[in-house]
Amino acid sequence: MHYETTVPFGQDRLVPIWVATLALRQKSRTVHFDSAAQMLEFFRLAKDGRYYRRMVQGFQRIFASTIFFGTQDQPAGSHVIDWARFHFFDQVHLWFTEDATSSSTSTSAGDHSNTITLSEAFYTEIDEHRIPMEREIVIALANSPGVLDFYIWIAWKSWVLKTAKAHVPLFSPGGLKEQLGCQVHAEGRFLRRKINQWLRVIRAHWPQCPAEISANGQSLVVSSSRAFPALHPARCKTHESCDLP
Repeated sequence: MHYETTVPFGQDRLVPIWVATLALRQKSRTVHFDSAAQMLEFFRLAKDGRYYRRMVQGFQRIFASTIFFGTQDQPAGSHVIDWARFHFFDQVHLWFTEDATSSSTSTSAGDHSNTITLSEAFYTEIDEHRIPMEREIVIALANSPGVLDFYIWIAWKSWVLKTAKAHVPLFSPGGLKEQLGCQVHAEGRFLRRKINQWLRVIRAHWPQCPAEISANGQSLVVSSSRAFPALHPARCKTHESCDLP
């Protein structure tokens, strides 16, 4: 992290979702747009000063963040570090207005252009592995970050499955609790209760959600969603959806 920024949190996760959508629509790793406030319009968030400032800070936090993956092992007395890192954007050039309700400087106005260049790794991932998701569900869950993360995780996991079903352990190393990366109750029964609560919310928007807690309560059973992806058929027909990576 840059010393002047904090770790991304809450609705910051909407920033890469929106930018990824622009990149796929524009078919380019560098995206252009008229106003940074368009993200508020896209997710139907209030275009007031509070949301606008929060969005501006979110762009800064996402740009400054780097995600690290890796392990540290000590096989046969040796110390092995195997790390990799990932970031979302290579370059950001944004103009922000003082008034969130007005249209900010357009890309046609000389140097006042808004551009974001996605990292090559991020663009390659969203371009080569497109996962159907419902924008209306993202909007509905925008104020519930934990449920939104879980919805996106299920949409991804169920779409890329190469078998009919997968059993994802809840508590084992590398299991669901670690994959979600959010703070939930460590005790098993509370974690299961929280996951079932999240599943009920998701099924209210995606009735065919192909995930459930196993009978023994030790894993999440995820089925393939190829026959019923996380999209609303009526909205897809009217082109109101099917626009998220």
